[in-house]
Amino acid sequence: MKTVFPRVAVDVVIFTIDAGVLKALLVELKEGPFAGQWAFPGGLVGVGEGLEEAARRELFEKTGLRDLYLEQLYTFGEPGRDPHAHVVSVAYFALLPHKGHGTAAHPKYARLEWRAVADLPSLAYDHNTVARYALERLRAKLAYTNIVYSLLPGEFTLGELQEIYELILGQRLDRRNFRKKLLGTGLLKALPRLRRGAHRPATLYAFTQRRPMNVAIL
Repeated sequence: MKTVFPRVAVDVVIFTIDAGVLKALLVELKEGPFAGQWAFPGGLVGVGEGLEEAARRELFEKTGLRDLYLEQLYTFGEPGRDPHAHVVSVAYFALLPHKGHGTAAHPKYARLEWRAVADLPSLAYDHNTVARYALERLRAKLAYTNIVYSLLPGEFTLGELQEIYELILGQRLDRRNFRKKLLGTGLLKALPRLRRGAHRPATLYAFTQRRPMNVAIL
């Protein structure tokens, strides 16, 4: 009797901040046992292809997105997670500074849609569990890394930076302590420009470097 081995896939949870809401990109499946349901974008790993290489390829092919912060999350391998076949999925999460950038539906999907993470529908496969793992990882990483830069444009105010932390963590932070800690890390540099609007002008800041690094923030 011939032994049949599981297939290996990658799935990617893409987070962004839109109008003060943490959102994730969902795709509506057109075929298979979950046709008509929502899921995260992904697909099978090719022969001779690395996992991260596959995740980045799937991101670009299925959504048009590239050059995002990408991190491996967890491996989901329950035999019944895909009723069509035994598929082991290596999940990733990605961060995008603006949801309007480069998203286009692949023929495999009926459409793409950004949905609030706090109000996701019942997703295909085990993707609701994947979403919980991704959110927990993102929240944890905010405390000891600088990956928040991946959700921000090149220039921002300290108020905008704190708002992102509060949106993701789901709690208010003390303004004075938060700013003191952030400025004390050396991650930020003040720019010779102000953000002017309805309120008093606010100093604009930028990250001294936009690459992942461990640093105590919270």
